[in-house]
Amino acid sequence: MTDLQSSPGRSERDRSEIRQRRLLFRAWHRGTQESDLILGTFAELWVAGFEADQLDRFESLLDCSDAELFDWIIGGAPPPPQHDHDVLRLLRNFCAKPDGDAQPTEGGT
Repeated sequence: MTDLQSSPGRSERDRSEIRQRRLLFRAWHRGTQESDLILGTFAELWVAGFEADQLDRFESLLDCSDAELFDWIIGGAPPPPQHDHDVLRLLRNFCAKPDGDAQPTEGGT
């Protein structure tokens, strides 16, 4: 955790919003336009409604390579157990929608 996130004057909500913005930035700046569009758009729709543990899981996905993520998303390879979770399923569902309109439900789940 950075000094900005852990500073005593910040509320838990402030820290969560900062984390969400950082994850959104990371999702939009992957290095390839395809990854940016998929992960960035997904993050814009879902991250604000994620609980802290879901943010952890999304962040762990962002630590993976694009090639691994795409294999897991399209079903070309099964994800390892630590990445086989609700957030990856949401991402798969988001990518599987023909119009790309996989909207979050109440509470981001």
